[in-house]
Amino acid sequence: MRLPLADAAARFYRDNGFLVVEDAFDADAIDALNREAAAICRGDRGAVRGLEPAAPAEADAEVLRRYLCIHFPHKISPAMHDVLAHPALVEVLTRIIGPNVKCMQSMLFIKASGKPGQAWHQDEFFIPTRDRSLTGGWIAMDDATVENGCLWVVPGSHRHGIIWPQQRHNDRRFDCTGEAMQFPYTDDDAVPVEVKRGSVVFFNGYLLHRSLPNYALGGFRRSLVNHYMSAESLLPWYGFAPEQAIATADYRDIVLVAGRDPYGWKGTEDRASAHVRPSGEGGCGSTKRNSAAMSADDDEDDH
Repeated sequence: MRLPLADAAARFYRDNGFLVVEDAFDADAIDALNREAAAICRGDRGAVRGLEPAAPAEADAEVLRRYLCIHFPHKISPAMHDVLAHPALVEVLTRIIGPNVKCMQSMLFIKASGKPGQAWHQDEFFIPTRDRSLTGGWIAMDDATVENGCLWVVPGSHRHGIIWPQQRHNDRRFDCTGEAMQFPYTDDDAVPVEVKRGSVVFFNGYLLHRSLPNYALGGFRRSLVNHYMSAESLLPWYGFAPEQAIATADYRDIVLVAGRDPYGWKGTEDRASAHVRPSGEGGCGSTKRNSAAMSADDDEDDH
């Protein structure tokens, strides 16, 4: 699909739980994002918990290969903050979510050759929007292919409206994030989502999806993934008091990207911080909260 978004594309998203928009970002914009990714990984954009110091003589490719994913890059990078409300994203989000849209998370995936993927999961397991409005915007910064670890999705799996249980796994093809289980599908029901750089994959928070390792010889499968939801819905993500009514819990470290925030009178908070996501290549060991590996920034986590 290409912009402007046709009614048929919006219906495809509702029916299948995902949508590919090609050429949403031009070559110059993607080149700029890749330069910004290297600057972040070198430590040139500020503190990132878990980042290793980069020597001036190290090539960008060497530095990038250390990391699988950095959470919340928009916290330290004005360029990646600006992308949250990119017009191409907003045009689609306001069609599939509604006129008022907020963002609560960004993730920069590097995924060099040999790095693992992520097992079957649903994003709503980690980010509970309650109204089922959670939407990922997956921006391809390289061509994404089966060989280098593109997304795989189970079309229509979001329609159950069920959050499937998760379990720990020891499959070293994947990072330490928990694996969804007990769903009525097999790998044969999945389809690869191969896209060209500059494309965006939008997908529903209930959609089952995964990615396999980057098996390509050399190179990266870089992507910037932002998560959005309706601004009308409260977000009981984390950090609320145990005695608080869950109906009033509302994570406010958000960025409004379209329309108005009905709860704007609450203001916003600066709670999350940029941090490296462990790849699990050495094994997940006694990771305390394996299944929370995509959760908000939390100093008590050791994932």
